[in-house]
Amino acid sequence: MTPAERATRFPLGAAVTLEELERDPHPTLARLRSVEPVSWITALDGWLVTRRDLALEVMRDEATYTVDDPRFSTARVVGPSMLSLDGIAHRAHRDPFAKAFRLAEVRSRFTELVELELERLLDLVEPVGRAELRRDLAGPLSVATMVHALGLGDTDARTALGWYAAIVADVTAITAGKPVAGAGTRAFAELRDAVEAAMQHESSLVAEAGSDTVGLTRAEVASNAGVLLFGGIETTEAMIVNAFVHLLSSSEQLATVRADGGLLNGVVEESLRLEPAAAVVDRYATRDTMLGDVAVCRGDMVTVSLAGANRDPAVFPDPDRFDPTRDNVGLHVAFAHGPHVCFGMHLARVEARCALAAALARFSHLRLDPARPSRFRGLVFRKPDEVHVLF
Repeated sequence: MTPAERATRFPLGAAVTLEELERDPHPTLARLRSVEPVSWITALDGWLVTRRDLALEVMRDEATYTVDDPRFSTARVVGPSMLSLDGIAHRAHRDPFAKAFRLAEVRSRFTELVELELERLLDLVEPVGRAELRRDLAGPLSVATMVHALGLGDTDARTALGWYAAIVADVTAITAGKPVAGAGTRAFAELRDAVEAAMQHESSLVAEAGSDTVGLTRAEVASNAGVLLFGGIETTEAMIVNAFVHLLSSSEQLATVRADGGLLNGVVEESLRLEPAAAVVDRYATRDTMLGDVAVCRGDMVTVSLAGANRDPAVFPDPDRFDPTRDNVGLHVAFAHGPHVCFGMHLARVEARCALAAALARFSHLRLDPARPSRFRGLVFRKPDEVHVLF
């Protein structure tokens, strides 16, 4: 199909701009989902899938829709890893790390650490009476947790945060088709050195993953550590601040949650549904196939909109409403699905729920600063630039 034919066949997709996907994608995603649920987006030079059932089909079928492609943005920054491999190779890279992030192990290994770090961070901001939640709470918490998780104890939080910011910037630029400064590659080189130093400590996660019995090389361990570092910081930080914004934006819901702390899990899950920290995941067609009523050609990029799938009205009635009591909120796909489902989801949930609980318990008048509004933004990773609160 020629570009002109695609524009005629998919007029909505032809009109979509990167700016609207970055600024406020949800009205556009809703239009696409209702008329062109698999649409060729000229600005992305690929397909965009916005209906939940079709999104699940893509994410479950690694034989037809693979991540193992030279265009995969993360691999171009950190090299091959569990995020950019499929099949046997994917499992070989994933399994040595995944076991440490099972639910029971996460609760026993990390809950106390997270709670203590939150107390320290809240102690710092309490005398001030105000805070910017990304800089003062969510960012430092997620960095400290991931540095501890990987066993990078000799790395200070500021350094790790710099690595992650550079890697994310390069990945985002590649996804948007923009020039890449290369800071992410340089940051990953520094991270690789830190990982190799941490591998000398037998108790560290990276040492376990690099043991002779596992079979990963030092470079492969470093690549996967890089993926875990930027994923564990970027998405968790976003989860935390997004949940605060959604909850604090509704005085009615805030009062309900203060009266029933058991709803905090629902707050986290509903926030993930409304604004997943990672808005999209990319796949590449390995063969000619049909997706819905659309012919996808071998080599085509197929981008799954997690944000679009999570607001599918066929699954979530009144999908734009924030409702922590929604009974089917667990059907969201904010952590993706299939072989590449995020195994860090249990740790991220612990951090987000503990952050909400600690802040609400500490500050009885916690509220968003009306003079400095928070606006979600991001093509790939979505969160506000700043979240200012008063208490």
